[in-house]
Amino acid sequence: METTRQSKIARLIQKELSDIFQRQTQHTHGVLVTVSTVRISPDLSIVRAYLSIFPSDKGEEIIKNINDNQKSIRYEIGQRMRHQLRIIPEFKFFIDDSLDYIDRIDELLKQ
Repeated sequence: METTRQSKIARLIQKELSDIFQRQTQHTHGVLVTVSTVRISPDLSIVRAYLSIFPSDKGEEIIKNINDNQKSIRYEIGQRMRHQLRIIPEFKFFIDDSLDYIDRIDELLKQ
């Protein structure tokens, strides 16, 4: 059960992460990264961000690149949110494969 503060901070982090990934993927044509869900721990120290990546075959490569550069992403979030948060949380990024799962179910139902 998320508290009101957790959900507000999660929405704010989701907005800022979306903006960061939008600016970074403008340089790589044909790749779209969407922040689908952000969950934050009760002590506001760990953020689990679920990313939806198009095309999905490049997902593992992009997630690995993002996780390798998570310190720079944390620094960027810290610069943007320094007045809202006292401690900037650690980030963990995961692939949100719910759209692939839905497509697979549709294919099975059509057969």
